[in-house]
Amino acid sequence: MPVKLILSKDLLRRKNDLSCYKSLSIDESGTYIRQAFDKYDFFIAAGGDGTVRSVAKQLVGTDKILGVLPMGSGNGFAREFGFRPVIPFLLSDIKRAGYIPTDVIELNDHTCLNVAGVGLDSFVAHSFDKSRTRGFWLYAWMTLKNFAGLKPFRVAIQIGSDELIEEKIFDLIIANTRQFGYNAFIAPEAKPNDGVIDIVILKPFPKFLAPFIIWRLFRGTLNKSKYVKYLKSEEPFTIRTDEKRFHIDGEPFTIEGRVNVSIRRNALSVLRTKRNKI
Repeated sequence: MPVKLILSKDLLRRKNDLSCYKSLSIDESGTYIRQAFDKYDFFIAAGGDGTVRSVAKQLVGTDKILGVLPMGSGNGFAREFGFRPVIPFLLSDIKRAGYIPTDVIELNDHTCLNVAGVGLDSFVAHSFDKSRTRGFWLYAWMTLKNFAGLKPFRVAIQIGSDELIEEKIFDLIIANTRQFGYNAFIAPEAKPNDGVIDIVILKPFPKFLAPFIIWRLFRGTLNKSKYVKYLKSEEPFTIRTDEKRFHIDGEPFTIEGRVNVSIRRNALSVLRTKRNKI
């Protein structure tokens, strides 16, 4: 039986404990949250990172608490905060009512909770979005397919008024937490409550070295590779590139022109789970 069906039945059995609303679009989710805003203290996003982001956008800058029932593919944000697809665990965490003040990153007028970027990971996100199916092996296949045709592209990053980085790269990652999902730790030093944006630049490398890069990715040591430039910034910065295919929390976006990146400290309250290690 599919896990989503099991979760749906469990939600129905616990209808007296929870108010459950199924949304068919991001706009519909936002409308419901605004309508129910004064009735509830906790809002639980049941879905993947894109769903979590759509719910969190409505809660940023408020005293409402975000929880997650992970039902997506990578579930990067949920993994980082210790959320599991187990409703009794979630209810137990809600009863404890603890929360973690969490930063959010803003790219122009877009909110990012987890990871954003342009390059290999964003190309995969755009390809993945066109598929009707989901799952790790499809994601792996899409990554291999995009990597095979990957060519360096130029990017310029202006941090503050002094530091300018301009070079050809394979990938640029802007991270609030450590991982894409699937425990692929793209930014091993990132913390979602330190007021710092982690910037990971993947330089062009011989493609036969890909297995070693992947090994480092899942070992959490990618920042040790000579093909990676790892930066941190508390200051806003700008990105300029001719490449328009970005992703934000795994969702594909087309962004043209200058991208302004900044961080909002402690802007979102995230439910503290018993399994949280932050």
